[in-house]
Formats: sequence, structure tokens, C-alpha cells
Amino acid sequence: MSAAPLVLLAGMNCTTDLWTGCGLDDALTPAVDADDLDAQLDRLLRTLPGRFVVGGLSLGAIVAMALAVRAPERVVGLCVTAANAKAPTPRQREGWAVWLDRLSAGESPAALQTGILPVLLSASARETRPDLVERTIRMGEETPSRVLEAQLRLQGSRIDLLPHLRSITVPTLVVAGTDDALCPPDFHDEIAAALTGARQERLETGHLVPLERPAEFGALVRAWRARSTAGNDVSPLPREGRGGAS
Repeated sequence: MSAAPLVLLAGMNCTTDLWTGCGLDDALTPAVDADDLDAQLDRLLRTLPGRFVVGGLSLGAIVAMALAVRAPERVVGLCVTAANAKAPTPRQREGWAVWLDRLSAGESPAALQTGILPVLLSASARETRPDLVERTIRMGEETPSRVLEAQLRLQGSRIDLLPHLRSITVPTLVVAGTDDALCPPDFHDEIAAALTGARQERLETGHLVPLERPAEFGALVRAWRARSTAGNDVSPLPREGRGGAS
């Protein structure tokens, strides 16, 4: 039996630097860059291994949850971090529309990222960790405008996943940042309550949990991954069993 491949999906306007220092260097890190949730799932299911464990942060976690709902025969473990499983609110849609307008007017993803630092990093990180502030802004610098535009449109295609989470029966880890101003801990209480036997953890961070607490986050993910793999045959599915994409 081989170890289940680990797939990590970063959040909006983030890069793989999000996972630096977590000790998860063998993870597959496909892009989240489709402009529609179904299209993103189709793309991932065409390219990912037959079976895998999947984790994500924020928008990446939304995609990860949707993957587990859409293709339960492919996903053997799920990790949800700094996420909101509910459908978008009118206020969120207005905010994404404003960002699309600002991108269209020539504003950069880095400038947009800089403007929301207070909801991405905890006050402690912003005041004492200039390196984390720099890395957060750099992730915006390294995100092409076309990718951020697609991610904003993907956000708008989200659905309310909460009613569907009860169908997920694989080992699941739900990680919240205690100081997350964007997706507060009570969002994760809702997600954990909707899942069967989910393990819930909280770390003293803002929204970008693995950036602020890489060692602690990585240890949680490694333990969850081991539990997900134990007792599961993670060999590739036969071609006719590679479902999910329609």
C-alpha cells in the first residue's frame, strides 16, 4: 500500500509559499484558477491521482470540500482551514465586484492584498513579523491579474456546501485561526458539526493559518494524513472508476 498523495489548495491571491515551513514538501499544489466551481472541480479531477487526501485554505478549502462531495470515491481524507462553507452573501458579491473593477482599472493584486492585511494576518503578526507581512504581499505580487480575476468569479459561483457535508465520511480535520477576522472560529464550528466525526483544532493565528503557525499546522496535517491513509487502499482507480468529471 502506498501513501495517499497529499493535495494542498491555496486561497485566493495566495501562492504555494503559503505552505512554506509546514513540512509538507511532498504535497501536490495545483492551481485554483478556474472561473467557475464546477470547472475547477472538472480540471482537478482530470489531473489528480486516482485517490488522494486533500486540504485547502479559504477558497482552496471550499474547492476541497466540493471535491469530497463531488467525488467521494477519489478523496480519502479532507482538511478544511480558514473557510466558510456557506453560500456567498450580497455583501461578499459586492466586494468581489469592486475588486474586479479595480483590477480592470489597472490595480495590481499586490495592492489589493495590501489593503486587506488586517483580515489576513493577526494583529500580533502584523506588528511583530514584518517578514510575514512581506510574504503576504509578495504572494499578491506573484499572482497574475488574470488568475485573481478568475478566482473572484469562482467565488461568485460558490454554493451552500453545509447541507452536502453530511455525505462526507472520510477522516476530516477542521482548523480555525482564533483571530481570523475573515472566517472566524464559529464558521468552523458549523463545518465540523455538519461532518461525521471531524477533528476540530484552533491555532492562535489570523486567516493565513499555515503562514503564521507553520510548525503547528504541519504537525496537525501530517497526523491527519496518516489517519486518512491508514486502512485505505490508495492505489490508483481503474480508468472506468475515475469519476467526477462530467
